Amino acid sequence: MAEVVVITGGSAGVGRATAEEFARHGCHIGLLARGRERLEAAAQSLRALGVRCHIVPTDVSDAEAVERAASEIEQQLGPIDIWVNDAMVTAFAPVKDLTPEEFRRGTEVTYLGTVHGTMAALRRMRERNRGVIVNVGSALSYRAIPLQAIYCASKFAIRGFTDALRCEILHDALNVHLTMVHLPAMNTPQFDWALNKMDRRPQPVPPIFQPEVAARAIWFAAHHRRREVWVGWPTVEAIIGNKIAPGLLDRYLSSAAYSGQLTNEPKPPNAPANLFEPARGNWGAHGRFDARAKETSWEMWTTRHQGWLALGVLLLSSLGVGAILQGGNRVLNGRGKPRRQLQRIWR
Repeated sequence: MAEVVVITGGSAGVGRATAEEFARHGCHIGLLARGRERLEAAAQSLRALGVRCHIVPTDVSDAEAVERAASEIEQQLGPIDIWVNDAMVTAFAPVKDLTPEEFRRGTEVTYLGTVHGTMAALRRMRERNRGVIVNVGSALSYRAIPLQAIYCASKFAIRGFTDALRCEILHDALNVHLTMVHLPAMNTPQFDWALNKMDRRPQPVPPIFQPEVAARAIWFAAHHRRREVWVGWPTVEAIIGNKIAPGLLDRYLSSAAYSGQLTNEPKPPNAPANLFEPARGNWGAHGRFDARAKETSWEMWTTRHQGWLALGVLLLSSLGVGAILQGGNRVLNGRGKPRRQLQRIWR
């Protein structure tokens, strides 16, 4: 019997690629997003793959709307087997240039939207004692970067919420699996339609991956009992590196993450901003970086061997940190500076 899968933010970007991945596996798809035009276009492409699809225009920041959408999808497609929370909005700007309203909106959609979707799914899965909930995270769920405080804070919050709920599911001995998929930089329309208060067009921090890489990882997470799935080597580097040397990364990202997130192209005067309203147009899964984006990743290998990989990276990184410290201490001690000054970098 075909699985019924609900995907929030499913009309474009990673959500749309994920819907197509599940449809290729014969799943019936329920799509939630704000823009009806893109939802209808996505539904048409999914039905062409031979599956049923039901769309519900929904702002996931509205908990009652998400609950109604879940009920409608079950009426049309049947009991929900898998729920994927992918809806998000963000802004590219330093904190000093953001307003409280922009922070509130970004948090309501990205973080609370995930909470609302999870609660609607779990309410139904608890009754049947089965189901899977996939919360889409990011390397930025562990390692925040400048210019994306709204997004990073929301992804950190999703990780905390997911960990707390997972403990409760275990306590209640429910046969419901809750997992997170942490993504690297993706080639999606996010970098064309997100609110941008910089003077240049934004870009994902290279290396960039196609959304289909994320979609395959989300499919894998939905069908294997993994606590988390780390997609791609850049995600592994960010997560493990932040555990080892967060202070060093603070200093590095204070400059590198500014240049890494901005192109040399000036921001168009009519650039869309989808923070409060959906951007017009039939945006698909891909952004404008197809020529630079990778179509494959080590995501399956890193997931299946995550424990050994993390241990190996930790050991190698520790050896590297030790070597740098020894070399740095020799230099600094020669200038008469105390050893503890260098050690502060690694805190």
